[in-house]
Amino acid sequence: MNSVVSIKPVQASETPEPVGLDLPLQAASWDIWDKKYRLKSKAGVNVDETLDSTFQRVAAALADVESTQELRDEWHGKFLWALRHGAIPAGRIVSNVGAQQHKPKTSAINCTVSKTLHDSMDDILVTAHQAGLTLKAGSGIGYCFSSLRPSGAYVAGAGASTSGPLSFMDIFDKICATVASAGGRRGAQMGTFDVQHPDVEAFIRAKREDGRLRQFNLSLLITQDFLDAVEADADWKLVFPVMGSEKDELDLNDPTQVIWRDWANVEDDYTVREDGKVACKVYRTIRAKKLWNLIMASTYDYAEPGFLLIDRVNQENNNWWCETIQASNPCGEQMLPPAGACLLGSVNLTCFVRDAFTPKASFDWETYRKVVRIFTRMLDNVVEVNGLPLQSQRDEIASKRRHGMGYLGLGSTLTMLRMAYGSRDSIDFTDRVSQEMAIEGWLEAVELAVEKGPAPILEQEFEVTSEMMAKRPEMGEDGIKVGQMVKGSVLHAKYSRYMQRLAKVVPNLVNDLAVHGARFTHHTSIAPTGTIALSIGNNASNGIEPSFAHRYSRNVIRPGKKTKEKVNVESFELLAYRALIDADADPDAKEGEHKLPDYFVTADTVSPTQHVEIQAAAQKWVDSSISKTMNVATDIPFAEFQGIYMYAARMGLKGCTTFRFNPDAFQGVLVKDKDLANTTYRFVLEDGSVVEAKGNDEIEYDGEVHTAANLFDALKEGYYGKF
Repeated sequence: MNSVVSIKPVQASETPEPVGLDLPLQAASWDIWDKKYRLKSKAGVNVDETLDSTFQRVAAALADVESTQELRDEWHGKFLWALRHGAIPAGRIVSNVGAQQHKPKTSAINCTVSKTLHDSMDDILVTAHQAGLTLKAGSGIGYCFSSLRPSGAYVAGAGASTSGPLSFMDIFDKICATVASAGGRRGAQMGTFDVQHPDVEAFIRAKREDGRLRQFNLSLLITQDFLDAVEADADWKLVFPVMGSEKDELDLNDPTQVIWRDWANVEDDYTVREDGKVACKVYRTIRAKKLWNLIMASTYDYAEPGFLLIDRVNQENNNWWCETIQASNPCGEQMLPPAGACLLGSVNLTCFVRDAFTPKASFDWETYRKVVRIFTRMLDNVVEVNGLPLQSQRDEIASKRRHGMGYLGLGSTLTMLRMAYGSRDSIDFTDRVSQEMAIEGWLEAVELAVEKGPAPILEQEFEVTSEMMAKRPEMGEDGIKVGQMVKGSVLHAKYSRYMQRLAKVVPNLVNDLAVHGARFTHHTSIAPTGTIALSIGNNASNGIEPSFAHRYSRNVIRPGKKTKEKVNVESFELLAYRALIDADADPDAKEGEHKLPDYFVTADTVSPTQHVEIQAAAQKWVDSSISKTMNVATDIPFAEFQGIYMYAARMGLKGCTTFRFNPDAFQGVLVKDKDLANTTYRFVLEDGSVVEAKGNDEIEYDGEVHTAANLFDALKEGYYGKF
């Protein structure tokens, strides 16, 4: 292998198109749209001639859902206007809606969760088959694996011990790696796991093995009981439900052998008390803080597992009375019930900045509200063209019509408004932009319910149970009794914690939701928006994040390439600043006239506390969840790092994920050249000799040129040559 230090620039094959502030799409942005979202025929001929052609295709297909030609004509124009003014549907919608003639078996839905995984070989294999179909349609999928009995547990039917959940996760990992996900998109999966499961330590360590479970994001289901035990330095019992064959071997009244707890998935042979709690066998008892330290060490070194505060997720769920959630979509912004599905879309906030970078810089709230209202109807129409492969998924989305509208470009927008990400002004802006989206969305939900009908589940009546009254004691104060029938719209609008919070701001709106119902049960979530922010957004900052850097590299998958390709990009706000203020602005300048203003911050210059506070400001008004990765410095002290997670829990977040650059463990998607230049990779050749190269050196190997970092990662992780 020979090291070649020159890096070839990415060239666009056609002239980039202007977007946003009439800025041309940078080459990487144009290329991602061309490869991932531009509709092409089977022969590779462009069907979408321009980016605006893509918008026209999507607007026409979603307007076609309307009931009359007059409405179709009206909403086609309005949808197209919204798309040209910052509304960006999620990648599956942009890629697949209006494309049925060319790819009829694809889905418009990004987010799904599998059906409940039951503890039997038959059901595991049925679920694996369904997962394959879901991935083939282009949807991501999440699973909860802690419903499977722990390694070493006796399986009466087989007369042997089980290999445990991790071994079955390997099956799903291989399926995902094998199934070529539609539309040029690799498969995406989330595996969640209960922090009280006996195999929790194996789950935490799973990705330390090179190449294992690389088709998964992993997250632990963290409970308040566990956090309390950590803070008290108490014992923590690792448990699993007593199986039928074990009942006679245990004393169900001995707390050293059995504890009674809530369990999401109750099998036929579990022992259940009158209050619904399940008898759980105590497999081991460990110190809670020891387990906590193992979790923190893994996230510090490997950025996984993530952290889902599952008690809060269920307490805050708008569908609190009819769902128990144990899993999320692959990026964690949609916490979904079994067989759950949700569509996504994001509003590009940079489109509403006026007089950027000047003392008169402002945000156009009127146009923003108008885009949100139109976009809400547009996304609601996606339910009718969902393309989900399983009947259970189609039934679920038709019943609840879940939306996941969010935004992208928050970091870029704050910079254009001359606010430093994490400052008090930026937190207040995040609060307002999230609240305005929520209010406009629910106003539209009522209007659509009156015009088209509410989500079917909200028209149903539900019998009030003791469990419901325990969760919402205020129902008793309102005169509701156990056994009474209450309409779903009332349970949704009056007794969901989210709607109670919204009612403090717009009480009349929430009253209308109780009377008329809502067109959908959920409206908001904030997705990572990686490729739509890069492509259609011209590298506006991802989702709720600050920009990773203002000049950096992305590692992208190219069909036919043996490793990921390093692509150079610049932040949207840097491009805008050069266009409007200083054509020679230099993100690397430390002083002088071309140095960027101090409000041009990047992800790793934002403190962990500021990351949490921005997310908390948004979470108040986001009814599902938020995908956010808190980038921290490589040299952050471990004690300070641990504090992020406890602070996140105290601030009311539903989840927390961090990233610390650690080339010994893995290569990230976003990479700074200075990190690569400071990292040496060692390649051992067949003859035992060693070649060393810096991460951003180019190496010719196997007939292709690769960066040293990407080649090393591909060989180490086992994906070399598999794209």
